[in-house]
Amino acid sequence: MSDRRNLYFFHHHDAQMMDQVASLYELADRYDFHVVDNPNEANIIVSVGGDGTFLQAVRKTGFRQDALYAGISTTGNLSMYCDFHISETSKMIDAMTKEQVEIRRYPTIDILIDDGSSFRCLNEFSIRSGIIKTFVMDVFIDDFHFETFRGDGMILATPTGSTAYNKSVNGAVVDPMLPCIQVSELASLNNNRYRTLGSSFILSGERKLKLKIVQAGNDYPIMGMDNEALSIQHVKSIEAKLSGEKIKTVKLKDNSFWEKVKRTFL
Repeated sequence: MSDRRNLYFFHHHDAQMMDQVASLYELADRYDFHVVDNPNEANIIVSVGGDGTFLQAVRKTGFRQDALYAGISTTGNLSMYCDFHISETSKMIDAMTKEQVEIRRYPTIDILIDDGSSFRCLNEFSIRSGIIKTFVMDVFIDDFHFETFRGDGMILATPTGSTAYNKSVNGAVVDPMLPCIQVSELASLNNNRYRTLGSSFILSGERKLKLKIVQAGNDYPIMGMDNEALSIQHVKSIEAKLSGEKIKTVKLKDNSFWEKVKRTFL
């Protein structure tokens, strides 16, 4: 990190947060980091808050490929994207001065809506029925019709996103060193007419997934990317694939992905 000195802090600007981050600005100045106001000028982007803040920092700064992202937690515990706690300044100093960090690379998903609008996700893309009624989607893998789904919706998760919404619907936790997409069902309906796999499945980074919504009165699903809702309403098809670009994050050497999983869930 010795050649990366331009630092941008991403956080809320209410009075309580500004009081908390004041020490971080002072720490950065003390160790000759240059705090910038424009994230495009930074080569280290630090989110201060929780995992949701980290996801917003990545999204609002454009999924920068030429910058490192780091997360500082202001809650009681560390989280999946936050390797530092705001009260543990000694760890931050050691990381900055003794090179106690490594670079972790997280896969991202590209989403294309109706051959038009495109979006990128670090955690997951979700699509759900917009009314109190199931809806139907044809599921294609590399243009091969795999199944016709009827239910509440689906989650398309990255490996890091596998520990979030995806895990809550009994999806698998996936090692982020595996470039893949996990597809998990939300309350699928299985009967003589509709039949789905009934479990999550994992696609390699070379695969492409396409969902075609059957236009039968439920043409306005609710869609989300990471922790943000999409404003698009009428939707006919969604294509998803790994973007090929990864988010580079700062990782403490003694804080691997699986150590985080154990700390968070076990």
